[in-house]
Amino acid sequence: MENIIIMKENVFFSVTVAVCMFFCCLVLQGCQNKNNSEVKHVSKGASVHESASVKRDAGYIYGTVKETMNSGGYTYLLLEFEGKDFWVAVPQMTVSVGEDVMLMPGATMKNFHSNKLNRTFETIVFSQGPVSGGGPVRKAHASGGQMAKPHTGTPRLAKKVTKVMEPVTGPGAITVAQAYSRAKEFDGKTVVLRGKVVKVSKNILGKNWVHVQDGTGNEKNKDFDLTVTTLASPNIGDVVVVRGILHADKDFGAGYFYPVIIEEANVTAAK
Repeated sequence: MENIIIMKENVFFSVTVAVCMFFCCLVLQGCQNKNNSEVKHVSKGASVHESASVKRDAGYIYGTVKETMNSGGYTYLLLEFEGKDFWVAVPQMTVSVGEDVMLMPGATMKNFHSNKLNRTFETIVFSQGPVSGGGPVRKAHASGGQMAKPHTGTPRLAKKVTKVMEPVTGPGAITVAQAYSRAKEFDGKTVVLRGKVVKVSKNILGKNWVHVQDGTGNEKNKDFDLTVTTLASPNIGDVVVVRGILHADKDFGAGYFYPVIIEEANVTAAK
């Protein structure tokens, strides 16, 4: 009986992956069919969306493995990127918790139930596997790929800096909260601010993604934490001066949208 369940799950998974690959090919060929908003049902209670979710999943999937399990010849991965957790399913592969992976694009399925695992995944991306074809790709040294998990860019981190830090002065000087409130004013311009590093994600798309806070802003308005991309490699807890180009409403594609972000930043230790 167990073998029958596994076989059914394998067949269903294989069909789903095939459907996903077909959708991805349509995307990569630039298909702009307006009927893509239709939902294709592949099983009771589960559906693969070929609308924005598939079109915008046309880029690579990046993340750090938080949890992994194998079932019926497939590997289920709980990945984390920029504070967001999401599930991806791939043909069985060897991977360990803590490793960074770069996977092929896939389609998103809602309410997928695994009989073998006796578990329903609210949302899961079906991927063809690693980009390299040979296992995890560490820290994404590739260029030109896009992140492929819907992400609003709004801070999910707790406010860790509660005391307002002394701001810098001079042209372009702002605080974290002002980066949000004056985003349109400074869009495309060089700004400078002082803050404390609260999180670092290294070597993703050839950059380090740094979160800084300076005590301004609050959790209600979600204007207390700012994302900075840089080639510098600060440590968590460092007090730094950030100088870079502020962008408002930055959309990287694949659902990665930042209301405010500072890019091409020079991050140095504050004096």
